[in-house]
Amino acid sequence: MNATPPVPGCVVNCAAYDSNGCRRNISIDAISDVLATDDGSFVWVGLYEPAASLLDKLQEEFGLHSLAIEDAQHAHQRPKLEIYENALFIAAHTAQQVDGHVRFGETHMFIGARFLVTVRHGASLSFTSVRERLEREPALLAQGPSSALHAVLDFIADNYQLIAAEFERELDMLEQDVFAESYKRGTIRRLYELRKELTQMRMAVAPMQDILSQLMRTPALAIPEEGKPYFRDVLDHVARVGDTIDTLREMVSAAMNVNLSLVTVAQGEIVKKLAGWAGLLAAPTLITSWYGMNFQNMPELHGRYSYAMLIGLVTLVCVGLYRYLRRIDWL
Repeated sequence: MNATPPVPGCVVNCAAYDSNGCRRNISIDAISDVLATDDGSFVWVGLYEPAASLLDKLQEEFGLHSLAIEDAQHAHQRPKLEIYENALFIAAHTAQQVDGHVRFGETHMFIGARFLVTVRHGASLSFTSVRERLEREPALLAQGPSSALHAVLDFIADNYQLIAAEFERELDMLEQDVFAESYKRGTIRRLYELRKELTQMRMAVAPMQDILSQLMRTPALAIPEEGKPYFRDVLDHVARVGDTIDTLREMVSAAMNVNLSLVTVAQGEIVKKLAGWAGLLAAPTLITSWYGMNFQNMPELHGRYSYAMLIGLVTLVCVGLYRYLRRIDWL
């Protein structure tokens, strides 16, 4: 394999693959020369947050449309598929777990008859593993850029599935906290954050289904018939992830409602017990307060056993109230 020519730091990969799927590293300036030869090869360029000058250079080398280059320069595009003269432009949202939270990025792809350009922005896993896997199977690369495009889209969809599975595991743990004996304020906060992340995931995954459907119907990119089942498989994966996310969003909403309901019930139980103890203390307070008044002719005030009788009455009333409140579960 040839030594890699000097390339800018934002260029992760720049290589040409011949009709047998064998890799040859090339420089950015050599792209147009490779495309000028009709030898069945194609070029795959991978970029990460490139400078505007580099995108302008790629526009010159590949003959890309200026509007597509303008979109690729800005990492705030909605997921879409655009058809231009000699290439398709695909903008897909990507997701990556960072420090226990999901961060979102974008991958912009230019796909032509003999080239594939991937431009990553923000939180997005590198496609190095995808290229290495394909290079171990030259027969796939020999099919042209459509096979590389499928591998990239499949990688993005698989990452969606991994994150959705992690959401499921986290929701299971949060549900245990919801039904724990003690209330945890962090539980409801994390449930809210989880629902927010699921909503963002839904906004990334749902348009991907439309992109894949359009991609298989678009005549501008001649996907071989033998390659279409692979794209349909990616579509199926994305659809299942979308269904999983919808289900998880409903479950998170239910968990939030259950959590708030349990907190309300717990507060009601506390108030009920406080009211029971208040009622229990009110009876002796009421009886003894009568004998604290400055009246001369009160019942049994001067009796020999009045004090003992009063204590017995207070004890009897308290015991009776206590047993009654325990029976109705107020204490």
